[in-house]
Amino acid sequence: MSMPRILLAEDDDSLRGFLTRALERAGYQVTACADGDEAAAALDQPWDLLLTDIVMPGLDGIEVARRAAACQPDLRIMFITGFAAVALAASDQAPSGAKVLSKPIHLREIVAEVERMMAA
Repeated sequence: MSMPRILLAEDDDSLRGFLTRALERAGYQVTACADGDEAAAALDQPWDLLLTDIVMPGLDGIEVARRAAACQPDLRIMFITGFAAVALAASDQAPSGAKVLSKPIHLREIVAEVERMMAA
């Protein structure tokens, strides 16, 4: 069985690095992008999960998720955001079935949520 593939979009360099390493340790193959434009450009490949910040330079996470869901309707989508108001708006605009996690959040909680979502 091949390793599940995660497309990660997070503009905070340190968080992106920590998340990438934590998810790789948990057995996922991670492609990390620094902004929404870079993530959108990677949507021509198949992914198991899109894990994206919402507020980023270039395309925001919602737009990336919409494009991702249009290419891959069964893609699992998870958002991370530091803004509660943004999280509320996201649940209205996001593709159905997307999960929104609010920062601050521990790395292990994110990994646990990813594992839960991948198992579903």
